[in-house]
Amino acid sequence: MVKQMHNTPMLDQLESGPWPSFITGLKRLANDEGKHYQNMVIDLLGQLEHSYETRKGYWKGGTVGVIGYGGGVIPRFSEVAEKFPESKEFHTLRIQPSAGMHYTTDSIRQLCDVWEKYGSGLVAFHGQSGDIMFQGISGDTVQQCFDEMNDMGFDLGGAGPAVRTGMSCVGAARCEQSCANEQKIHRMLVNNFLDDMHRPALPYKFKFKVSGCPNDCMNSIERADMSIIGTWRDDMKVDQAEVKSFVADKGRKYVIDNVITRCPTSALSLNDDDTLVVDNRNCVRCMHCINVMTKALSVGDDKGITILVGGKRTLKIGDLMGTVVVPFMKLDTEEDYEQLQELAENMIEFFAENALEHERTGEMIERIGLVNFLEGVGLEVDPNMIAEPRQSSYVRMDGWPEEVEKWNQRQAEKRAAG
Repeated sequence: MVKQMHNTPMLDQLESGPWPSFITGLKRLANDEGKHYQNMVIDLLGQLEHSYETRKGYWKGGTVGVIGYGGGVIPRFSEVAEKFPESKEFHTLRIQPSAGMHYTTDSIRQLCDVWEKYGSGLVAFHGQSGDIMFQGISGDTVQQCFDEMNDMGFDLGGAGPAVRTGMSCVGAARCEQSCANEQKIHRMLVNNFLDDMHRPALPYKFKFKVSGCPNDCMNSIERADMSIIGTWRDDMKVDQAEVKSFVADKGRKYVIDNVITRCPTSALSLNDDDTLVVDNRNCVRCMHCINVMTKALSVGDDKGITILVGGKRTLKIGDLMGTVVVPFMKLDTEEDYEQLQELAENMIEFFAENALEHERTGEMIERIGLVNFLEGVGLEVDPNMIAEPRQSSYVRMDGWPEEVEKWNQRQAEKRAAG
């Protein structure tokens, strides 16, 4: 028997703006006649209206899982189940996406068919965790639902104090700025840390995110405990004929106002003959000029990655952006990938042994000091390890006399050898 829709005046207001509303989508599911989830979504809307009225959330955790996994299902039990019994359980299945979020339309249709069979029909592509979020299922059908998705080749993602599901941008498949093999890096890390993802055993979560260029479309700098970003270390490539064509099309004033003066380090200048001069030594790879003048400018040929650690949103301390710990690493050979994997293993092992409960990597580094972290994961101190862009750019080393001496010694040895 189909329940009567609840009166939801506050939710109705969310449909009155100029943008699409998630309330409209929920109402569509609630009016989906003949579907098993219809009453579930009706009561979900009722509970949401109740939360808006009382300004309180009524979802609590618990234990829901599938055989062989310690994480991947997010429990949601209602504290007001007596008022809204059909939505008393509204658990979420986290399903790992393909690297770079590549799908065939057939695979998406199959996933949606399975979810419509067992769940609420509510899907989010993708959560900040990187997973496909299948939201709204009762505990007695979780196992069957996962089994069918697993038979398709999909697996549960990370949840709880574990290595979380990695994310990577679409990369070279559609973006000419790509400087690294994002999907290979992503898949290598996921495969290597699958046990740590499925069986939570860390002090708190640990996230990998991989962006193919400094545009950082994965927001890894502020979101990932280990951020891997494609970059280059030779000169930016300039097609002067395309520069002149761009200036002729847009006008000198447009180029000066929107490209030249917006370079954060004033590394660009426009000659009288409409050719562009790039001070590559001062280029900080912000990507603005390349994004605006796509035909005229492009990334260099000596490509690799930069690795940062410690990015996160507000938790015990405020938001943190990642700190550069490997300014540049080539990924040309399998040995290079093995070196990256070993560094990731060292970071997770050090985090597991030294972080406090409910503490992210960035907060651990703030507490114990960057030098101790670098020593613990086997990295040498380098003045190119940037802590904050724009403001105080470099990690101060005046308090590290021994490390400064070591670095100076390494530079002297390099000069003697070369």
